[in-house]
Amino acid sequence: QVQLVESGGGVVQAGGSLRLSCAASGRTFTSYAMSWFRQAPGKEREFVAAVSWSGGSTFYADSVKGRFTISRDNAKSMMYLQMNSLKLEDTAVYYCAADGRRYLGSKTGDSYDYWGQGTQVTVSS
Repeated sequence: QVQLVESGGGVVQAGGSLRLSCAASGRTFTSYAMSWFRQAPGKEREFVAAVSWSGGSTFYADSVKGRFTISRDNAKSMMYLQMNSLKLEDTAVYYCAADGRRYLGSKTGDSYDYWGQGTQVTVSS
């Protein structure tokens, strides 16, 4: 069992930055590939970024590539999402997710074993 808790969300003006954190507890953090997803009101959940269990591999949705950076600190059982140049369309609830079967998580939410409760990010004009 893994518990995931997101934090760092808030309200920010367009063009600003936020850093999200995901704290993991329970089973060995390094056993899990980790990812961020988001869900905007009235829209389906979408993949944002993924990081391998080692932290050595990452990939991003095209919509955030070049603006967001995913990272993890295995010693602290933490994952992060640095979000820069935020746009109105980045407004959503952001979720972290853990996949215990893959080296690097997929874009498909169904493949993940554990999810956090989410943190709201609101980008204002």
